[in-house]
Amino acid sequence: MRETKRIEISDPRFESNNLRFITIKTSALRGRGDCCVFVPPGLQEDSSCPVVILLHGVYGSAWSWPFRTGVHIKVMKLIKEGRLPNMVIAMPSDGLWGDGSAYLPHNNLDFENWIASDIPNAMKQMIPGVTEESSLFISGLSMGGFGSLRIGAKYSEKFKAIAAHSAITSLSQMSLFVEEDLFNYTQKNPVDEDLLLTFLKYRNQLPPIYFDCGLDDHLLSYNRNLDQSMNENGIPHIYKEFKGAHEWTYWEKNILNSLFFFNENL
Repeated sequence: MRETKRIEISDPRFESNNLRFITIKTSALRGRGDCCVFVPPGLQEDSSCPVVILLHGVYGSAWSWPFRTGVHIKVMKLIKEGRLPNMVIAMPSDGLWGDGSAYLPHNNLDFENWIASDIPNAMKQMIPGVTEESSLFISGLSMGGFGSLRIGAKYSEKFKAIAAHSAITSLSQMSLFVEEDLFNYTQKNPVDEDLLLTFLKYRNQLPPIYFDCGLDDHLLSYNRNLDQSMNENGIPHIYKEFKGAHEWTYWEKNILNSLFFFNENL
């Protein structure tokens, strides 16, 4: 019997398109957090299905990925076509602090641990077919790209590969999006505020890394600088650029790059 204390999950009778909704009480948030979860049909209890965590950007929530990109519908189609294996996709909120939490610990709340620990644990607890042996991946867009690459590098023992789209590459770029003072996000260790510094710190244990950015994205120069600095420091990664701006039409199309990259690293 799976432990269900402090977790509420949607009733399968009222779910659609294999999408579930979970609410989790957690000390990291000092309250409850939400997570949409795509679960392909027919998973066996011991299947050790891989799990992909997708992090949204500023202003968003747990519904952003499924209801702005239809990612769960696309994945189901690709699974049926044999182009992707069965995979569970967890799409949590960022903790809903201000315009965005940046997935960092601050203001006596631990938005980092919410993603790195609570979400994987909830998947193992509540989703049949997710086990301790399930491979774990993480990706995200914009603020979520910053979170996915930083958390994925810091907790590399958990993640088999990491990715991002249109990523914020350093905390200072949050000022382009949020009205909250950046002082709120300040970390004790400046390494936690910058992707390159994070990669350098954990360079001996990094999982495979992929990220991309649109040619009309106002974060393009930051992503190019990160790519160049990683090359100069000998940090293996894949970086690509595509047509598009900092917008949902770009992420709707290019999120599949993350998923195919993760499949290659299973």
